[in-house]
Amino acid sequence: MTDDFEPFGRPLFEDPSARALSRVGVVDVGSNSVRMVVFDGAARSPAYFYNEKVMAGLGKGLAQTGRLNPEGRVRALTALRRFAALAEGMGIAPLTVVATAAVREAEDGPEFQALVERETGLRLFVIDGQEEARLTSQGVLLGWPDASGIVCDIGGNSMELARIGKGKVGDRISTPLGPFRLQQVEGGAEQRAKVIERILRKARSVVKPEGERLYLVGGSWRVIARLDMERRGYPLTVLHEYRMEPDSVLETVDWIRRNDAAALRSRTGTSAERMELVPLAGEVLSAMVRMFKLREIDVSSYGIREGLLYEQMPQRLRERDPLIEAARQMEATQSRMPGFGKKLFTFLTPLFKEADAERTRLIKAACLLHDTTWRSHPDYRAEVCFENATRANLGGLDHPGRVFLGLSLLHRYKNSRAGSRFEPLFRLLNEEQLRQAEVLGKAMRFGAMFALGDPNEAAALKWQPKKKLLELTLQPRGEALFAEVAQARFKSLANALGATTTIKMA
Repeated sequence: MTDDFEPFGRPLFEDPSARALSRVGVVDVGSNSVRMVVFDGAARSPAYFYNEKVMAGLGKGLAQTGRLNPEGRVRALTALRRFAALAEGMGIAPLTVVATAAVREAEDGPEFQALVERETGLRLFVIDGQEEARLTSQGVLLGWPDASGIVCDIGGNSMELARIGKGKVGDRISTPLGPFRLQQVEGGAEQRAKVIERILRKARSVVKPEGERLYLVGGSWRVIARLDMERRGYPLTVLHEYRMEPDSVLETVDWIRRNDAAALRSRTGTSAERMELVPLAGEVLSAMVRMFKLREIDVSSYGIREGLLYEQMPQRLRERDPLIEAARQMEATQSRMPGFGKKLFTFLTPLFKEADAERTRLIKAACLLHDTTWRSHPDYRAEVCFENATRANLGGLDHPGRVFLGLSLLHRYKNSRAGSRFEPLFRLLNEEQLRQAEVLGKAMRFGAMFALGDPNEAAALKWQPKKKLLELTLQPRGEALFAEVAQARFKSLANALGATTTIKMA
């Protein structure tokens, strides 16, 4: 971890116990795009307060000319001028700006740095390939604390690979396998394949893949993943933690090659500038799949910008669960009774004693989020809950986990899911997972009836799974709360468990 807080110039996490992040803006000046992101929210799981990208093409033609693309320079400078003005208006100036392959490799890179600072007041921190690989990998770790395998970040002019595991970044290498570089290879696909294989063999000797996971970072990879979803008819179009099998990747890359690029663009909303590079990126990905003998290919929406935040996080903060931290922040800012989620979790714990660690964290997250959509119209709260859980920027949450969380929150407000427009997404869960999500939702629906204070002071639940017996013990202050609606919700919970019930007075 750096001691001088560069390139931010200030500590972002002065108090290791702090839960919230003060708003901070980061700009990534890449070979293809220039993107500004403003982070806010939970310190361990930052949300995107603002996110804007310009496909400047700064590094287009660099391999041939040795200089930045003239049109790309103009577009990038215009974007940076706008971003500086936005930061000033948001009260977050100065922005932290990091430049990668194009600016570091171009002979006029230093001149462009000086121009940007003179015209916009922004200072570009140019990092080398090794540092780019390290920071990108740390971005993956921010959203995926247990990530283990190989990170692959593709830009316009370079592609970085790094080994990660146990929260650390290991050996890494920067390669000239960006699509802009491959455009300059003469001899067509056959010659490109030879170049790609030669470079990947060298990279393989450094990161030493062992038939494990490959974590993809970068716009071209995300387009390929989105097209994989399209080809497969996958129901949840959230790219973060989307997982692909090697054979599926190979089929999709071939499918992209055989189909009209314009038609694929219209189906996925991909820009023409990005789509131009996708087939070349696909050639690299196919070669990696075959050469590295991968077990799984996963997509990360987190990269170098998030890695810059992770760089400053003290170990105590890194060790927090990003999902729970994000849910806690949402409860603190959006619920009617912040702090009740933890009490609700304790109240419901007797129902889920057999839950493993992964299921327990989903239950805890659901309890924290159970009241965060109360401002929505009552007729749509169930849908809003599901949408928030499945579409929100939540780290540490795979796609089945998103649907489980969303479905449990849907049942927090609605007994039945039959006829829901979300039904296609339910197929990401098996029957037992669907049942458990329903039980959790109906348990939260019942527990919310004791929301005035601590439900544990009003009642206690006891679940005997072998006897299929659900027992409720009411404290004196809980008797008045256990009225008609509460009784109906208790019965609904018992039905979801397939249980008989008994009610006692303390």
